[in-house]
Amino acid sequence: MISADDLIALVRNYNPKTNADRITRAYEFGKEMHEGQFRHSGEPYFTHPVAVAAILTEQRLDDATIITALLHDTIEDTKANYGKVAELFGDEVAKLVDGVTKLTNLQLSSRETKQAENFRKLFMAMSKDLRVILVKLADRLHNMRTIKAMRPEKQIVKARETMDIYAPLAGRMGMQWMREELEDLAFRVLNPEGRQSIIRRFITLQRETGDVIHRITGDMRYELEKTGIEAEVFGRAKKPYSIWRKMQEKDQGFSRLSDIYGFRIITQSEEDCYRTLGAIHQRWRAVPGRFKDYISQPKSNGYRSIHTTVSGRDGKRVEVQIRTRQMHDVAETGVAAHWSYRDGVRSENPFAVDPAKWIANLTEQFDSEDDHEDFLEAVKLEMYSDQVFCFTPKGDVVKLPRGATPIDFAYAIHTRIGHACVGAKVDGVRVPLWTRIKNGQSVDIITADGQTPQVTWLEIAVTGKARTSIRRALREVDRERFIKLGKELARSGFEHVGRKATDKALDTAAKHLRLKDRHELLARLGSAELTAHDVVSAVYPELTQDDGDAISPRRAVIGLEPGQKFERAPCCQPLPGERIVGITYRGRGVVVHAIDCDRLSEYESEPDRWVDLHWHSGTHPAAYGVTLDLTIGNDAGVLGRICTLIGEKKANISNLEFVDRKPDFYRLLISVELRDLEQLHSLMLMLEAESDVAAVERHRDREKTAVAAG
Repeated sequence: MISADDLIALVRNYNPKTNADRITRAYEFGKEMHEGQFRHSGEPYFTHPVAVAAILTEQRLDDATIITALLHDTIEDTKANYGKVAELFGDEVAKLVDGVTKLTNLQLSSRETKQAENFRKLFMAMSKDLRVILVKLADRLHNMRTIKAMRPEKQIVKARETMDIYAPLAGRMGMQWMREELEDLAFRVLNPEGRQSIIRRFITLQRETGDVIHRITGDMRYELEKTGIEAEVFGRAKKPYSIWRKMQEKDQGFSRLSDIYGFRIITQSEEDCYRTLGAIHQRWRAVPGRFKDYISQPKSNGYRSIHTTVSGRDGKRVEVQIRTRQMHDVAETGVAAHWSYRDGVRSENPFAVDPAKWIANLTEQFDSEDDHEDFLEAVKLEMYSDQVFCFTPKGDVVKLPRGATPIDFAYAIHTRIGHACVGAKVDGVRVPLWTRIKNGQSVDIITADGQTPQVTWLEIAVTGKARTSIRRALREVDRERFIKLGKELARSGFEHVGRKATDKALDTAAKHLRLKDRHELLARLGSAELTAHDVVSAVYPELTQDDGDAISPRRAVIGLEPGQKFERAPCCQPLPGERIVGITYRGRGVVVHAIDCDRLSEYESEPDRWVDLHWHSGTHPAAYGVTLDLTIGNDAGVLGRICTLIGEKKANISNLEFVDRKPDFYRLLISVELRDLEQLHSLMLMLEAESDVAAVERHRDREKTAVAAG
């Protein structure tokens, strides 16, 4: 374990004016509080907070952050409390320790609703003081470095959480070195065979080609000296996980992967960065499409660097990053550079980002009233995305995630522009709205009065801000229709348990489900974001525990007019549990189709005939026919065995038709009567697992129709 004096020496390396007495007191207090506690490895527990503090000294952080690291588990795991920490070390440290404690208690990998709520708390903690997250990331890094002492199942949970949440967060904050190490440590747990395979191939490659890094580094230094540029050159092999991810993304084997080495050139000035780029491109061929200038267009976390990939005589590609020393400091510590010290004072780095502005930029679209799904989507898009830089017609720069479209660009300018968008020009040429914007392009949005967001835009938009705005607008447009349908669903749901859907009952359900009012509840019910079962259970949980009698097929569909009849479309054979829509026929009632039925395209020009429908949320009888297209081996007893398996799934076979007979296989259509979509999926999974079944799929006959023409 690092002693107090050794820790203070690490801090003095960058901050000679550190308050050594205060750090010593924190060290002794933490050691005393954790006395008698041990880690899974058997070491004294206090070795962990000390290691976390040492990690933070590598980022040259202030005394308050170092002390917070030493005390970060005291409020949660010892007899110490907030008041005691505040009394001994001040309110600033107490608030930071309390913030880390609250983050430690968040279950970020829990089910979606809870996860969204906890992500909000995470971002709230970040907005109060970003140092809380810096301590938490260092805490996670040390835990991952020592994860082998944990139980195997616990290792997997922690590694997955690290890969999904903490590593991307470190990257988004600009701490790329930490992101890479966290990913690689998690990769070691989640796929040890894959990691070892990469390492073995590296060793083989080095044996075959010699020390490539030393050779290329020497060549680069020679070229720079020849041009009179003072610079440091460093080379390294990329981390195993980084290589593995590239192999997966490009679907290439290790031998075909070229840019597995990276080189970094640190220059004296910004001008030298561009001179260096020229020298490198004169000596080696630049790879088209692999050049990025983050100096003229920096990332939102302050990252600045020139990236280029070049190809040598042997065709091997290497990535080169060119930056100044100050840019490099920000690239290493990211947003944490705001607190970095040099020679006892805050480092005056012109490229360091103000954390308050960074947080505001990160969270601007995280409206607390958004749905959990919208919020999680926006958070993950922000954390995982790389960026492209494009321009407005006036020359203003707009930053968007990779893969963004003109729809995203329009919403980035203003929600009003997004809503009114009818087209776009990229570099002066009219393009479809689904076009992917590339770096450096100029985008001009064409708007029209009266335009409103379209449902198809959700498939086109990439950014959380655009998707959230589109969903909100669509909800407003459809709100009255959804409320009307929601009333019918609620009435039917409450009647099913012998109760009435009164305003008071709906208000109670809305309160229990944490919704604004009953109108919001009905709108969500009508848009299928809630089920009638959810609403009834919120008021009468004791009445919904037992599903009771099966729902009669005559009243299985909700949304029909009183006395209106319906029939299932034989072309798609919709089942309870599927999204459905009705098409009206004069004098014949409504034909119910699955929402993805091909035949619906025939009625696109007749919107008045469409009816919003839902299946009743209760238990249905096995009375709904579905046809399966089955290919089975032509052996004795196979068909009988298949029929027995279907019967074991409580599905009745109502018809069987051979479509094709070959010497080695049969293809047949089997009609079975089922309860719902869940039973169909269960049946198909079971059949797919059967060795004598070559193929099974749901059969849909577009030619069949339930209503005669004319």
